[in-house]
Amino acid sequence: MNTSLFIAKRLYNAKENNNSYTRPIIRIAILAVALSVSIMLLSVFILSGFKAEISDKVFGFGGHVSVTKFSYNQSYENDPINYSKEIVLKIESIDDVENIQQFATKAGIIKKEEEILGVIIKGVGQDYNWKFFEKNLVLGELPIYDSVTSNKVLISENISKKMKLEIGDDLVMYFVQKPTRVRKFIISGIYKTGLTEFDEITLLADIKHIQKLNNWNNNQIGGYEVLLSNIDNLQYNSELIDETIDFDLKAISIKDKYPQIFDWLRLQDFNVLIIIILMLIVGGVNMVTSLLIIILEKSRLIGVLKAIGATNWDIRKVFIYNSLYIISSGLLFGNLVALSFSIAQKYFNLIKLDENIYFMSYVPIKIEFLSLLLINFGTIIICYLILVIPSTVISKISPAKSIKFE
Repeated sequence: MNTSLFIAKRLYNAKENNNSYTRPIIRIAILAVALSVSIMLLSVFILSGFKAEISDKVFGFGGHVSVTKFSYNQSYENDPINYSKEIVLKIESIDDVENIQQFATKAGIIKKEEEILGVIIKGVGQDYNWKFFEKNLVLGELPIYDSVTSNKVLISENISKKMKLEIGDDLVMYFVQKPTRVRKFIISGIYKTGLTEFDEITLLADIKHIQKLNNWNNNQIGGYEVLLSNIDNLQYNSELIDETIDFDLKAISIKDKYPQIFDWLRLQDFNVLIIIILMLIVGGVNMVTSLLIIILEKSRLIGVLKAIGATNWDIRKVFIYNSLYIISSGLLFGNLVALSFSIAQKYFNLIKLDENIYFMSYVPIKIEFLSLLLINFGTIIICYLILVIPSTVISKISPAKSIKFE
């Protein structure tokens, strides 16, 4: 039998503790651990949700990997490539590839009365996956593109408000080229993602319009967008696709295409790390303080245990185990609070955000059970290591003096 553990249980559950002056200290320690753990968990869950939400929006606009012509063209307009069924089949043979869709982009100017706005028109075809825009559609319906050229376009709420356009309105676009060309479209739907950088300039149209404007044939496109089922291997799959395609084409992952966005997201990890460190310090200091108070109050018990032959380490284990019971109680309440709030926020969006600042209208939550386990076990291990140090006070207590203590 583990004698130290047995005594620790009796101490923790002892009725006299209810009248002890250490009881408020123990409750404060439990509360401190619970708050620290719940804040750490919520920080990780919110950051994970925030990163996932922003990443999904960027992926929705540009796919996970884009394949375009190998050139130094940095403009919004693509150099044409020939659509190749052979290349599509090669890319589709890669395990994580979910969908391949053709696209082309072109800069244009929307004009309505005296108002003008520069935008990027993204042409897509029959193979386009509309799931992302279906999720973010706020008015109207998604356009359908088939073998017949369609004049219907999908615009953002941002563009709609700036140009005072509504569903069913005509949208006139000018394309600065030689000669300057004009196209009239019909607004089919309005979307809103909250990602201002894209919402301000992006509208979707039939790729056939861009082919005609650029004097391309029906087989020429701007490139392919590749959607993956597993983004954990994004870089690996991007390199694999690059090896699969022809030498005059290049494959680039969305993270390399928009590095500033994903670098900014990675910086948020540092902020959460700081929070976790601070919360561990707060919890650790409270536990050390509580342990010292408990040891001082139980000095008489320590003297008795020493008198009957208990070693210093055996007695130290009694109080470390007792502290671990307190930590376990704090972990239980902390996890309960964090998970309850996370589930409520995930399904009911209780806390709202300013979409213009945070790119979303509510606090995003992504519950990660691996992070939950790591934080819980990490808290127990770190607190245990911290508590070993103050427990050395026990070795300084003299049995003769402590037994006399009243």
